[in-house]
Amino acid sequence: MVVLNKIYTRTGDTGETALGDGSRVAKHSVRVTAYGTVDELNATLGVAKLHAEGQMAERLAMIQNDLFDLGADLCTPNMEKDGEREYPPLRIAEAQVDRLEAEIDEMNKALEPLRSFILPGGSALAAHLHICRTVARRAERMSVELGGFESINPAGVKYLNRLSDWFFVAGRIANNNGKDDVLWVPGANR
Repeated sequence: MVVLNKIYTRTGDTGETALGDGSRVAKHSVRVTAYGTVDELNATLGVAKLHAEGQMAERLAMIQNDLFDLGADLCTPNMEKDGEREYPPLRIAEAQVDRLEAEIDEMNKALEPLRSFILPGGSALAAHLHICRTVARRAERMSVELGGFESINPAGVKYLNRLSDWFFVAGRIANNNGKDDVLWVPGANR
C-alpha cells in the first residue's frame, strides 16, 4: 500500500530521483523520461475524460489505472531480477494488451472504413483523444529508446502501441461514430 503523508522529501534537490528498486538516477535519464511521459499521458487523459460519459468514461478510467501500472513497471529496472525480489514489481500483463485489442475491434464495428486520413478535431472529446494518441506515441518512442539500453517489459511497449490505436478509434467514436470526422484534403490550400 502507498502512504504519502509528506509530499516533498528534498531528496531530488540535486537532480536525481529514486527508482522503484531504490537506486538513484538523474532526473533526465531515459527511464525517467519514459515513465514521466506516461504520467503526462495520464494527466492528458484526465482532461479528455472530462468530456466522456458512460462506457467511454469507464474505459478511460481503466486506462488511467493501467497507465499507473505502466509507470510502476517502467520505474523498476532490472526485470531479470524480478524473481529475486522480496516483493515482485508490478508489470503490465499481456491481458491488458488483449483487452485494448478487443475494445478496438468492438469500437471499429460501428465505423465505416476510412477513405482519407483524418485531422485531429471534431468534438472536444475527439480532439483530446487525439492529443492522448500523440502523447502515447511519444511515450512508446521513449520506452523503445530505453529498451535499447536496458531491459524493459515488452508488454509495456505493446500496450502503448495498442493504446495509441485505441485513442484513434475512440476519437472516431467520439465524432458521432466517424460521421463528424474532419477529413484531410491533400493539397487543398495550394
